[in-house]
Amino acid sequence: TQSTWGLHLCCVVAMFTPDVLNGIIKRSPAQEQRMRIQMCALVPQGKSSSVASVLATAAASGDRHDTSYYAKCMFGGLLACGLTHTAMVPLDIVKCRMQVDPNRYKGIFDGFNKVKAEGGMSGLRLGWLPTFLGYSMQGLAKYGFYELFKDKYSEAVGHENAVKYRTLVYLSASASAELIADVFLCPMESVKVRMQTSAAGTFPTTFGAAANKIWAGEGMTGFFKGISPLWMRQVPYTMVKFASFERTVEAFYTHVFTKPKDEYSKATQLSITFMSGYLAGIFCAIVSHPADTVVSKLNQVKTEGSTVSAISGILKDLGPAGVWRGLGARIVMIGTLTGLQWWIYDTFKTALGLQTSGGVKK
Repeated sequence: TQSTWGLHLCCVVAMFTPDVLNGIIKRSPAQEQRMRIQMCALVPQGKSSSVASVLATAAASGDRHDTSYYAKCMFGGLLACGLTHTAMVPLDIVKCRMQVDPNRYKGIFDGFNKVKAEGGMSGLRLGWLPTFLGYSMQGLAKYGFYELFKDKYSEAVGHENAVKYRTLVYLSASASAELIADVFLCPMESVKVRMQTSAAGTFPTTFGAAANKIWAGEGMTGFFKGISPLWMRQVPYTMVKFASFERTVEAFYTHVFTKPKDEYSKATQLSITFMSGYLAGIFCAIVSHPADTVVSKLNQVKTEGSTVSAISGILKDLGPAGVWRGLGARIVMIGTLTGLQWWIYDTFKTALGLQTSGGVKK
């Protein structure tokens, strides 16, 4: 039932409490203070210092990166991804149907009208529960493990290199986090896409019945056959999402909002967060769209043979132009969604007394 799956989500969240993370994070308060002092000492003096000091600023911002911090980031990510993706379900349905049946759904507005005509207003909410469950669990892992891996990789390469090559740290940390996050997302994504793209009357439209049908027909393979193309879509997407967000926030505080970050109100800081997130989302949509089209086609129907052969057949059928169908809808969806995700994430963090993400302090 739907309530049972909601309980499963709560159990997954409970797995990542500070007590569980305590065995992973082993930095003492003395180490935290020493790291802040060392990183601040790396900041060069003069005009370029505001750019080069981004990681030193994060370390000196007053947020102790202990088990409680990572747990708060996980819950912030859960809210950010679960709420925003669920709110975007109507647009997601249109986007998916444009990808799998372009002859029928010829554009965003045409798609909305046809989905509504076929299923009424309820047709625009189809698949909301697997969307909420899947992306909540994905957001929990994505944001929490990003913060964790960012700190761990910074320590591994040394503070000077972590500052100098901070973009590579962002890219590596986000890729590692997304590999984990997609394992949580994949089963729910499979159910969601099948519910949203199957022809009327050929597949259940309620979550429990849909999941049971996939299990009965394909077993565990039906839930995880899309993991490879999901990684192809989500890992580059998340790398761009986090790295471009971090550097965009940095650019705003370096070139536009030139006073020290902590002199701006939280409302202003959160506005900068949203603007940076929206711009990052546009880049994300473009980078990951071909793989997103493949995921939609792969999950649309039961497939025979290996996943690799299925993907090869899909790419052959789609052709170079076909993989870009629905890009306009996805840019609107992902740009708005990513901006809102970062805004919700930072709003949650500031409500708990943490700093907003990214930026520099002069």
